[in-house]
Amino acid sequence: MVTFFVFYFFSKIMTERLLIKALSGGKNTKIITLNGKKMTKMPSALGKLPGLKTLVLQNNLIPKVCPELCNLTQLTTLNLGNNLLEEVPEEMKYLTSLKNLHLSGNRICRFAPGACDGLQNLILLNLNNNHLTQLPQEVSRLKSLTYMSINYNQLASIPRELCFLENLVELQVNYNQLICIPKEIKFLKKLQKLLLARNNIGVLPEELCDLKKLRILDIAGNIIQIFPSGFQDLKLREFYCEGNPLFLQQPVISTQRENVWSLQEITSRFVMNQLAENNPFLMDGIERYPQVRRMISQGKTCAICGQYFITVWLECVRFVPPPKDWKISKNLQLVPLQVLICSYKCFTQRDPNLFGIAQV
Repeated sequence: MVTFFVFYFFSKIMTERLLIKALSGGKNTKIITLNGKKMTKMPSALGKLPGLKTLVLQNNLIPKVCPELCNLTQLTTLNLGNNLLEEVPEEMKYLTSLKNLHLSGNRICRFAPGACDGLQNLILLNLNNNHLTQLPQEVSRLKSLTYMSINYNQLASIPRELCFLENLVELQVNYNQLICIPKEIKFLKKLQKLLLARNNIGVLPEELCDLKKLRILDIAGNIIQIFPSGFQDLKLREFYCEGNPLFLQQPVISTQRENVWSLQEITSRFVMNQLAENNPFLMDGIERYPQVRRMISQGKTCAICGQYFITVWLECVRFVPPPKDWKISKNLQLVPLQVLICSYKCFTQRDPNLFGIAQV
């Protein structure tokens, strides 16, 4: 106990000396690093250093930021990792020059209202090892965000608003509780690295195949069985999928009844295929019926005949070898791709490498 008290007292003296030295520099002080000083609060004296560019206070015991933080409008890097923060504080909105924000290893479970408002220049956000169960819609205001890491939290979903951060290059959401990926992922046109390992994702959206710049994808340890059509055309350099219950090429004999379509399905198929041929009468009429437009917007294309349909007659799988230039999991020999078929007739005309998915 005596040893700890002496250490704490000595650490506090050293911290005060470092602050005094920094304050003596006034506007010329650009960097302050106070790692592991057992600090229980952020020094309010920091507000007297408006020219500060880098502030590192990681590995302390700070439960909240001081109000004077608002004065550090020239700050570009803030590291508050491994403290006791419970929220992304509102004071962040005043740090309009901030580019790098490290908040990993805290107890953060929420964003304070307005916390994202002034962070238009933020490039890197590290929220690893916290207690977040959701992200606020306001993350869409981080227009310059390029690197985002939210590993080891409790997120059940990725908000669609995050998918409109058009400058995002790297997104890490490993070790969360994700069950799906939003279709809006397709809008992350600059995304190069997507890490989703150790979640509960069962299906990858077809829109993922629109990410032409994606080079690294990690989905290891999820519950994915099949990949969307076009997945093999991604220009990946690294792909990791171990620990997923992928479909295996193990044919069994099964029977399948011929199709009986509803009147709605027959009508929908006719309308969609006529629209594909630019039928002027239907193209004009469809504008007057928004409910019909919504319904046919869910249309799919048969992999055999190329015709449009709404109701899937049979979900199939095609096994293809992974591209040779992918660095892949060692146990991945064939990639199972989802194929949708519109009718029994098309199923009988399939190629030998196309299999119906059987429940066994």
